[in-house]
Amino acid sequence: MSNSVLPNDWEKALLIGRAMLPGPGGGPSVLVIRSGEAVDVSRRFPLAAMLLNEADPASAAVAACRQGESLGPIAAVIANSRANARDPAKPYLLAPIDLQAIKACGVTFAASLVERVIEERSKGDPKAAEAVRQRLTQDLGVDLVAIRPGSEAARKVKEVLVSRGLWSPYLEVGIGPDAEVFTKAQPMSAVGYGADVGIHPASVWSNPEPEVVLAIGAQGRVVGATLGNDVNLRDFEGRSALLLGRAKDNNGSCAIGPFIRLFDSAFGIDDLRHCEVGLTIAGNDNFRLEAVSSLARISRDLLDLAGQTIDRNHQYPDGLVLFTGTMFAPVQDRVTPGEGFTHKPGDEVAISSPGLGALVNRVDYSDRIAPWDFGVLALMNNLAERGLLPGGR
Repeated sequence: MSNSVLPNDWEKALLIGRAMLPGPGGGPSVLVIRSGEAVDVSRRFPLAAMLLNEADPASAAVAACRQGESLGPIAAVIANSRANARDPAKPYLLAPIDLQAIKACGVTFAASLVERVIEERSKGDPKAAEAVRQRLTQDLGVDLVAIRPGSEAARKVKEVLVSRGLWSPYLEVGIGPDAEVFTKAQPMSAVGYGADVGIHPASVWSNPEPEVVLAIGAQGRVVGATLGNDVNLRDFEGRSALLLGRAKDNNGSCAIGPFIRLFDSAFGIDDLRHCEVGLTIAGNDNFRLEAVSSLARISRDLLDLAGQTIDRNHQYPDGLVLFTGTMFAPVQDRVTPGEGFTHKPGDEVAISSPGLGALVNRVDYSDRIAPWDFGVLALMNNLAERGLLPGGR
């Protein structure tokens, strides 16, 4: 199990994580994982944000690892991280970030762009989605995959679609010059590998959104990457784009992990640009969905998305992570023909990529999973009690 959670080349990957350490003096701790060993580096870097804001996070992580405290094989921590089988007296994984802002870009893939327009035109009704999907594909009359956002060709397509009454806010951010950037969740609210993720109990049309997530320092430099699940309520957002916050930000609706892979000589932005991401959904009703897609199909370059998020107009002094958009829009019928996919409690969602590992979570209703009760104040109090508060650094 541990090897399937770690990157395929885990022996040379430089990984950053966080774990909850038990007992007196315990609490959220920053880990560096090298060659399968988990090292607690909290004495040097009590916050993941501090490490990722170093001038050279990879070198800083290696140096901190030499002085840190070994927790033994990361396999043992991984094995204890499933929420339904966790021993709280042993370490378990958390999301690998803490104080960073959690931002997201939307409709950066043609498939998800079309599905957002379908949600809008069906007004969030899954029963109407298939008919709208077929009609929209015919009406658009253009291959959205071939259009470079913000280009002259995109401008001409917009003119045509506006004249036919087909324009929408989703098409604007999908092929227009400006990317959609929104706040996915609050700092400290993301859950990690093995945790339960939440869907709102009032939703009847929900799905996972597997994404590659960029780790970005306060100066705007992309320093690493991980995986994320931007859990989404399609019916809420479909009723109105102004319900985006209600559709996206619920208890347990943001999962990040299992680890941040730092960029170094073994893995960098070019490797990320061509990585493949897999999605598996397994339900208690014997439903199973499997899909694979490539980040190479993204409509905007990863560094362009980062540059549109953090610049002279908007700063993030603690750094940020950026969901880069989902390449998956599950439409496989689950219950009723023509109504497509929706989550059910008990679904296990696995998001994987050879260079980043696997993020696995179980789905339940947001009011039934563990509440978010450990925020920034709790973290600061815990670090102070442990003598780790980074004041004066």
